[in-house]
Amino acid sequence: MKKSGNPYYSGPVSDHFDGIRFYNPGGTPPRGFADLLRWQSGGGREQWPRHYDSPFPQARPDTSVDGERLRVTMVGHATLLIQVAGLNILTDPVWSHRASPFTFAGPRRRNPPGILMDDLPRIDIVLVTHNHYDHLDLATLGSLHTKHAPHLVTPLGNDTIIRRAVAGAEITVVDWGDRLDLGDGVVIHAEPCHHWSARRSNDRRMALWAAFVIETPAGKIYHVGDTGFHDGINYRAAREKHGCFRLANLPFGSYEPRWFMASQHQNPEEAVLGMVACGAEYAAGHHWGTFRLTNEGVEEPLRALETALAKHGIDRNRFRALRPGEVFDVPLPPTARE
Repeated sequence: MKKSGNPYYSGPVSDHFDGIRFYNPGGTPPRGFADLLRWQSGGGREQWPRHYDSPFPQARPDTSVDGERLRVTMVGHATLLIQVAGLNILTDPVWSHRASPFTFAGPRRRNPPGILMDDLPRIDIVLVTHNHYDHLDLATLGSLHTKHAPHLVTPLGNDTIIRRAVAGAEITVVDWGDRLDLGDGVVIHAEPCHHWSARRSNDRRMALWAAFVIETPAGKIYHVGDTGFHDGINYRAAREKHGCFRLANLPFGSYEPRWFMASQHQNPEEAVLGMVACGAEYAAGHHWGTFRLTNEGVEEPLRALETALAKHGIDRNRFRALRPGEVFDVPLPPTARE
């Protein structure tokens, strides 16, 4: 039985849960309805093209990737196919046309998914970072369950939302700091990020949000679905706990206007600073170019990312801004090649 006032989760009070709502320790809560109206009525939103097609064809992934290889294929927005250690892992899978509770309104795709649903390899694991509609898509999860019956991993409370729509799904529910040992040297860790959650107007912060660390024999992967920079606190903590990463999947879009978005969505320069702070050798940039959620133009994140990489002296090939269908075979870190 869920605690009165929270339809998704009932559990003990912690340093990030007050008994009803989750929160970011020492962080900034999401802005309220008045600020939302101020943003929406304030103008400044750049137009996007009706279609923003990828230069890459839709990918047809190999069945599996093993050994020292690590491959990431962009589906779109925050949906990535990670292939490593013989496992096929999807993050925040969204194949629907809209990131919305409605099929007729809300942000719509500006490009088709970079992999057709029917062309997916066997999906072993699905990571769902939080419950916003551009990350938790029940229609897609239902299709994946029917075709693949993957093991879902998601933070506290999100399982309730998923189970209502996807009967019989195998779900492991995690809190920050939890670990899930999958065997053969693969461990999934749930770690903090600075964000929030909501599916409707009256359930704000009632399900948890998280980043994930995927520990594998081929190296460690840091996957962040959405986050505000939060002075780099969570990036530094991830490095202190897990060491450096072969790859970090980092959001770098949907960030304007800063007065409204800074606490929930980092900008490209903050993504670059996060890459440095967590000790990632390479980064796969996502959360841009598919759904128009905020004010910046469709290619502004690319220009800002180029500027930030040059400013901080980082080779542009180390931070790849992925487009749908693009395949990134992540090189071994230099120390591993010796």
